[in-house]
Amino acid sequence: MNLAFFISSHGFGHAARATAVMAALHAQHPALHFEIFTQVPRWFFEDSLAGPFTYHSTLTDIGLVQVSPLSEDLPQTVKRLNEFLPFDEARVAELAAQVDKSHCALVLCDISPLGIAAARAAGIPSVLIENFTWDWLYEGYLADAPGLRPHIDTLHGVFNSADYHLQTAPACDGSRPAHLVTRPVSRSTRTSAAAIRERLGIPAGAQAVLLTMGGMQVEFAFVHHLDEQRGIHFVIPGGSNSVERRGNVALLPFRSEFYHPDLLNACDAVVGKLGYSTLAEAYQAGIPFGYLQRPRFRESVVMAAFVQAEMRGLEIPTADFEDGRWLSALPGLLAMPRIERQEPNGAMQVAEFIAGSVLQ
Repeated sequence: MNLAFFISSHGFGHAARATAVMAALHAQHPALHFEIFTQVPRWFFEDSLAGPFTYHSTLTDIGLVQVSPLSEDLPQTVKRLNEFLPFDEARVAELAAQVDKSHCALVLCDISPLGIAAARAAGIPSVLIENFTWDWLYEGYLADAPGLRPHIDTLHGVFNSADYHLQTAPACDGSRPAHLVTRPVSRSTRTSAAAIRERLGIPAGAQAVLLTMGGMQVEFAFVHHLDEQRGIHFVIPGGSNSVERRGNVALLPFRSEFYHPDLLNACDAVVGKLGYSTLAEAYQAGIPFGYLQRPRFRESVVMAAFVQAEMRGLEIPTADFEDGRWLSALPGLLAMPRIERQEPNGAMQVAEFIAGSVLQ
């Protein structure tokens, strides 16, 4: 059986959630083949999936144009939305033909509205998987970008037309009825924490902290102060184009020999941008999260409340993070106890619903 998956390329978080769902589906149905439509790099799926897939480089939505991990460019976002919406009918028909030619029984969409439109044109069911949708998110920017209004209305209609609607915690908008609400969806670990720490050169008994700003490359101005943190090791994915070790700091490329969920699970805390995949993987690992909110990003408030209610963690002001003052809060973060999770990963909940209620 073939399934299509349309995935937003706004960061790596949507792709991480989508691959977690694909892996859970493949575990139940080993013969599944996925047709993946996205502009997230192919290597991300090569590294995250064990099952077969075909990759189609496709712009599936606009999302937000980012100028940094914590700030967005609203005029450019509106400009690109004006070019993208409403959908070009010929493009939708072309994608529907691709899905049909691949004999796909279903289209899954991690907040890609184009996938819902393509599924409808192909005459097959669509499944929307989200913790927010773009119409809901854009509403938070209307005062500063009124040009978003027609796109909100268009997207609202498209998202409402999905045949199945699945929400993953922490869900942001309860106004759209959902067929299923799951726990956080995250990729599973593959290698033990002890093995990862040994490969990173982290001594037994030492504490380790993962620093991440999601899928955007960032140079941290405070890196030269990290060697002052005695007994603490730091791991920074995206910190270098090759694996580098500088004393107690391991700098890694975004794509390395280390699988990101394994890195996070091997650490005692994670510090960085409050993004979905980081939250979900920290939740599954049970480690505390020192998080930076995106000031104007509507999702951040919901996720911060979730961390405070169901995880261990604390907010780090952006200014404190940028100049290194956050390091004074590190002992308190590392003192927070790890949480042992017994509940199922949300990815398995999604897979069970699709297998039992959709693919019948």
